[in-house]
Amino acid sequence: MRTILGLVVAGLLLVTACSAKSEAALPDGPALLKRSAEAMRTVTTVAFTIATKGKPAVPVRHAEGSLTREGDAKGTLQIEIAGLQEIEFVLVGDKVYFKGPTGGFQTMTRQQLLALYNPSAVLTGVPGLLSTAKDVHTQAEEKVGDATAYRVAATLSQDVLATLVPGIQQGVTGTLWIDKATSRLLKLDLPLTGGSVAVTLGDYDAPVTIAPPAS
Repeated sequence: MRTILGLVVAGLLLVTACSAKSEAALPDGPALLKRSAEAMRTVTTVAFTIATKGKPAVPVRHAEGSLTREGDAKGTLQIEIAGLQEIEFVLVGDKVYFKGPTGGFQTMTRQQLLALYNPSAVLTGVPGLLSTAKDVHTQAEEKVGDATAYRVAATLSQDVLATLVPGIQQGVTGTLWIDKATSRLLKLDLPLTGGSVAVTLGDYDAPVTIAPPAS
């Protein structure tokens, strides 16, 4: 009986020790996001995807492309404006080249595009989002694609979120995935009324050529 009892106690101690070790291995949430904000400030180029599920009250339904620290960008955008519109865009300096499913490229100014959507905020706005997050908790270590990441829960303010995804009217307790090796943000999931929005980032600092389209 003593032998069996001893084995049970030893087993419980082992489980407790393993659990404590696992929890201790996770980094402090606020410190992790601080490092991530610093890492994101050094990014020169990034590929991004914004995708919605359900029917959240945001005009951007899907967007993907590449952008640079200087604010140049290229990609595609699906946006609700008198129905769902799909637009291909190239943003170079102060000029935007855009076209729909048919026809050639037209132009608008950067300021005109910013009234609808600011793709460069996906990069420039992330450090502020990470720096202002509240109630930050590291939840787990898990895979995101080929990368090992820390999954983090945090309360994110409406003001900062709206720069990344126009139309957000609420603060959100979101989930972030931070790359373990580089501290860069890999993914952001935002539950909203009526659905959710996911922002995915990758191909950091890869060479990107953004130039006006051939006429």
